[in-house]
Amino acid sequence: MYDFIEGQLIELTPISATVQTGGFGYLIHISLNTYTELQGKDKLCKLFLHQVVREDAQLFYGFSDKQERSLFRLLISVSGVGAGTARMILSSLTGAELQKAIAEANANTLKNVKGIGLKTAQRIIVDLKDKIGMATTGDAQFLAVAGSSKQEALSALMNLGFTKASVEKTLDKIVAAKPSASVEEIIKEALKSGI
Repeated sequence: MYDFIEGQLIELTPISATVQTGGFGYLIHISLNTYTELQGKDKLCKLFLHQVVREDAQLFYGFSDKQERSLFRLLISVSGVGAGTARMILSSLTGAELQKAIAEANANTLKNVKGIGLKTAQRIIVDLKDKIGMATTGDAQFLAVAGSSKQEALSALMNLGFTKASVEKTLDKIVAAKPSASVEEIIKEALKSGI
């Protein structure tokens, strides 16, 4: 799994960026939010990656920050939401707008995104409401909490041989009890519980 790519920005369009590093040019699919962040920057850039491997292709999705990548990963964990749909959502809404819509169960905001119907919008809200929290800072900024730590812990435990179904409920309980727990703490607690 690739974490990020850093190199020379060769080409930039609203849907993709070509980054050259190590003698190779990588075509990376991006959201409009990342496109906006990359515009006007010098030729060096850094994108956080998510790789999708299919039978017929290996695709890279790039994000200007880890928070947007975390939101992308949360979105694609929802049944019926693929990488293209998740990118469309992140192109139509900022991270804060998306998190606010989910936290407030505002299906209409999600439904306004091209390709998202009412059922999909409701499914996104139901599946992600517990994974998105609201931080009450001065400007009511919304942040993704526990989602990425839980996902990393889930991935690690599945690599150890546990099934997703047996692990998810245990992880939900641990994250609910300790929302700020690190990945290591979540895994240790899960292993102590006997899963």
